[in-house]
Amino acid sequence: MAAPVARADDACKVDLGRGWPPATENYGSAVEQLFFAGNKPVLSLTRLPARSVESGVQLFAGEGEGDWRLRFTEADERVAVWSGGKRELRVGQQPDVVEVPMPAALARRVLADWQRALNAQVPADRNADFHEGEVLLFVVDDTAAGQPLRVSGLQPGCGPVAEMMEQVGLMIEATDASDEKRFKRWRELEESLDKLEQTLAGATG
Repeated sequence: MAAPVARADDACKVDLGRGWPPATENYGSAVEQLFFAGNKPVLSLTRLPARSVESGVQLFAGEGEGDWRLRFTEADERVAVWSGGKRELRVGQQPDVVEVPMPAALARRVLADWQRALNAQVPADRNADFHEGEVLLFVVDDTAAGQPLRVSGLQPGCGPVAEMMEQVGLMIEATDASDEKRFKRWRELEESLDKLEQTLAGATG
């Protein structure tokens, strides 16, 4: 029985690390600055694909107990292109942006659970590796540490971070839905967070 367990563990490898992957910071920073438009999200996930346009999800804190802002942003044209043998970063464009209100309690829960999941899955001494293909950039405010938690790498196919990516899908759907359907997405997001918390409890229990 030992061999199948070992194969399952190998299949569930998390290829994520702290900080910026080598040779990625200039490109990633350019995309984040374009998407954030001078604002500072408390949580963001930016997708740097190998060939298609870049996209990302951002959460912005609200005033007091007011709604937070959930934003889905997609580049109008690919930011990173090769021209004359050099990489060009097209940051003068206007990305496509969709923004909707998100209940503050739910948004805070996403923030707390993502912070917990990333800290649990990615040790502080594991640096992000370079990857040729699509790279994900997670940035989560970490009040206790006094600085944002940045995690980068490949999208896992299983485990807590894979569950987080399901939540990303629900949040993106919520930005493109009627009020009634958006409330349904919030319920589904709450259920997904319940599942994530159970997974984390099992991993640390």
